[in-house]
Amino acid sequence: MTETATRSTYRHRLPVRVMHWINVVCLFVLLMSGLAIFNAHPMLYWGRISTFDRPALALTGEKAANGTLKGYTIVGGHRFDTTGVLGASDNMMGTRVKRGFPTWATIPGAKSLSKGRQLHFFFAWIFVINGLCYLIWTFASKHMSRDLWPTRADWRGMAHSIVEHLKFKHPTGEEAARYNILQKLAYLAVILVFIPGIILMGLGMSPHMDSVLGWMLDLVGGRQSARSLHFIFAMLLLAFVLIHVFMVIVTGPINQIRAMLTGRYVIHEEPAPKPAILDAPATEVAAHVHH
Repeated sequence: MTETATRSTYRHRLPVRVMHWINVVCLFVLLMSGLAIFNAHPMLYWGRISTFDRPALALTGEKAANGTLKGYTIVGGHRFDTTGVLGASDNMMGTRVKRGFPTWATIPGAKSLSKGRQLHFFFAWIFVINGLCYLIWTFASKHMSRDLWPTRADWRGMAHSIVEHLKFKHPTGEEAARYNILQKLAYLAVILVFIPGIILMGLGMSPHMDSVLGWMLDLVGGRQSARSLHFIFAMLLLAFVLIHVFMVIVTGPINQIRAMLTGRYVIHEEPAPKPAILDAPATEVAAHVHH
């Protein structure tokens, strides 16, 4: 029986760790303040103007026949009952009110649009500056090409990696200290698509940016389309965060969080078993002695 050996390796360098935790704080505030802003008009449209009678997405509340308030999510004309979560939910006093997202999902409060906008814009600029610092560092240190860009071997092993993830089997040993193909693709999507999309669409919603980003608004179909895409990219980023947190939990939260705090990651290795020493058969020994 073999014993599992452990050794520590330096996985995350200091700039990555600092920028990671700045992003954690920024994303938390941006998401919850963004939902507070969205609650001021919990509908999305596609195009240049708001077609109030035909929203692409609507979170609304309506009185039922018995007088109770029901919450509904309307997507492309399809209506779903989401009472208690979306459209209508209980406030801090326990009273059900018409509200896009519930109170617990928004900051700074139930009805604080101006403060929500101040928080959102302040942390948005911190997020942008932090992101630019990350891009500069990742290209200068070759972190992007060395650690995140998929290799031919990664592509060849993609099907195997998907199957292993579906079985909740995760890499061990030296392989656990490297990003697999699914992690690389997810991080690249966030770095190169989701975050730039959120930032550009957010800037495009401001009339002050028409002279600079007017071409982009024309490309996506208008300011309301930019608002919808901003929301979609934010939800995709939220989905990534939730999956990321889930994977941290199932792959060893203590080890993963320690690596992002100190940089040190513990690798568990199972040494190869020693070959068994077999006794030679008695007939072979006898023949050898006779010879």
